[in-house]
Amino acid sequence: MAQSESDDLGALTMQRQAQGGGARAQLRRARKDSWTSADAKAFMEALALTCNASEAARMAGKSRAGAYKRRLRDPQFATAWDRAIDIGYAEIEAMMMREALFGTEVEEIVLDGDGVVKSRKVKRGRDQKVALTLLKQHMDRVAKGRAAQMRDGPDAEGALAKMRRALEDIRRRRAAVGE
Repeated sequence: MAQSESDDLGALTMQRQAQGGGARAQLRRARKDSWTSADAKAFMEALALTCNASEAARMAGKSRAGAYKRRLRDPQFATAWDRAIDIGYAEIEAMMMREALFGTEVEEIVLDGDGVVKSRKVKRGRDQKVALTLLKQHMDRVAKGRAAQMRDGPDAEGALAKMRRALEDIRRRRAAVGE
């Protein structure tokens, strides 16, 4: 095989081609607009942060329609999507609980060079309407997902490890945004 032929094969990906009633494997050039694993990871991270597929697709540089199509045809992508929504939903629940328990106002004090109070400003918390809308929108899906995870019981093998991973993911994302 010539060198140029082997270079061309490196740019090819294995795909399925419909043939008759079945399908066969075929090497094809990868589409320029196809999803890479980095694209999928960026989409899932953004989806977990925003609980908004349109915004997550925009942040990943993909189309919303393409994300929904991939969700329909790729079960792993659909599972990751549900997991990302669950993480985002848990974060919204935790935020709303914190604000309900501790209030939504923060006083910002600005000192001058001598340490004397220069100004005081009261900052209000986030708008609860957006959080409530997101909670309502995803409530049924998240409840079904949580019920499926709990079928084996809360003491099932790996349940504690899953919870620790989810909490660590939330901590990592919050540290990344400076909370």
